[in-house]
Amino acid sequence: MSSDQPTWNRPKPGPKAMGASTTSPPLDPAVQAWFEDLFTQLDSNRDGRIDPNELAEGLHSLGYGHVSKKEMEEFLIKSDTSQSGDLDKGEFVRYMTNHERHLRLQFAKLDENQDGKLCIQEIIGAFKKMGIVITEDEAKMLRKRINYRDQSMEITYEEWRDFLLFHPSTELEELIQKWRHNTCMDFGEDIGVPDDFSDQDIISGMWWRHLMAGGVAGMVSRSCTAPLDRLKIFLQVHGGRKSLRIIDTLRYMVKEGGVTGLWRGNGINVIKIAPESALKFAAYDFIKRLIRNDEDRDLKLYERFLAGSLAGGVSQSVIYPLEVMKTRLALRKTNEINGISDCARQLFRIEGIRGFYRGYIPNLLGILPYAGIDLAVYETLKRHYLSEHYMDGTSFPAVSLLAFGTFSSCCGQVAAYPLALVRTKLQSQAGLNLNLPHEQTHAVGLFRYTVRTEGIKGLYRGIIPNFCKVAPAVSISYYVYERTREYLGVEMI
Repeated sequence: MSSDQPTWNRPKPGPKAMGASTTSPPLDPAVQAWFEDLFTQLDSNRDGRIDPNELAEGLHSLGYGHVSKKEMEEFLIKSDTSQSGDLDKGEFVRYMTNHERHLRLQFAKLDENQDGKLCIQEIIGAFKKMGIVITEDEAKMLRKRINYRDQSMEITYEEWRDFLLFHPSTELEELIQKWRHNTCMDFGEDIGVPDDFSDQDIISGMWWRHLMAGGVAGMVSRSCTAPLDRLKIFLQVHGGRKSLRIIDTLRYMVKEGGVTGLWRGNGINVIKIAPESALKFAAYDFIKRLIRNDEDRDLKLYERFLAGSLAGGVSQSVIYPLEVMKTRLALRKTNEINGISDCARQLFRIEGIRGFYRGYIPNLLGILPYAGIDLAVYETLKRHYLSEHYMDGTSFPAVSLLAFGTFSSCCGQVAAYPLALVRTKLQSQAGLNLNLPHEQTHAVGLFRYTVRTEGIKGLYRGIIPNFCKVAPAVSISYYVYERTREYLGVEMI
């Protein structure tokens, strides 16, 4: 038996608990006695009260590792009728008695055939009523979160109750949402596959809170890693021609523009987060609906990749002029360009609209290998971890998601980096009369020129600082995202 499994005997629900009626049945005396015994086990110092620390430590030791800190706080607020900051036995038993009664009623609503168990189809149906379409495989995975003691294909009331016993709400939609969550973190790249939102998220307005939390996290993480991003751009454009080392490039940037010069181009990089996220989300949602073709189903992995790639192409096409200006601003010398508006005027005066789309083709082509490999590696790692470890009802460890996201992002960057390098070199030519040979002014020619003069390693100039920024960008983004979503009231179970 796993050490995370609860250590006391739970009472079995009687026949009355599983009846078809949705009126409140009488509570089994054994259940009430169980709550009294549970209080005793949580009251570690035996003072007749449970404080927040005792609750947290007790739930962890008794096998309730899936109960989040936020849920514990809300549980205490709702059950502490005396507002003393802790619970006596009477408060605890009264609240748990009422909560358990509501859980039985909600279970009865889901148990369509009233056999006292939830099958896979009933789980799918419960999500469908909320506007969330899940596959049978996902329903089985969700079942394993609750039913981890045996290999049966069903969830009993006892298992349902134990999983949700300390969830602060008894509203059916909130209970079901505890099975699922979405994230919108910024991993430092603009071409990943967006997250899915349910119809319920859209109707409730939760989607824009997720996007806003992700946008704030992106602004902070990109600002913190901006020096590494500018260093990467310098090495991509000038590294081969001048044989620059990383330390030499960093010293030059500080000498030429001071410490603040390390953040050149960051302003526009932050500004473009909001329109790109909104465009990508809208395009992704529209393309998903086209792919489904009115079918009530979830997207398969390759369909998500296709929808995400097309959505990325749409958003990148619209905001690409900002990408070009970001590169030009990052490479500028002191007093060469006076801000974003001056950069836009110079580009338009010299090259017209064409100047704002330098490197557009390799940028679009780079979306496919990056998004495809990033998504495939991330989903593969997550599914493998779920199948090996995620069988005891505990929450998915945040550190695992961060590690998977970091590794999958790096894999995607390795595949797409040569195209990103060619794109950046072409962007750096925008608005400049360099009189370069024709070979160096278009994607295919510049790719051949780079390989011929620098070899394959020339296609990966600047990838080291690019890798160096991934881990801190993901970590900072996750931390800020968590704080922001808590402030906005975005529930992540």
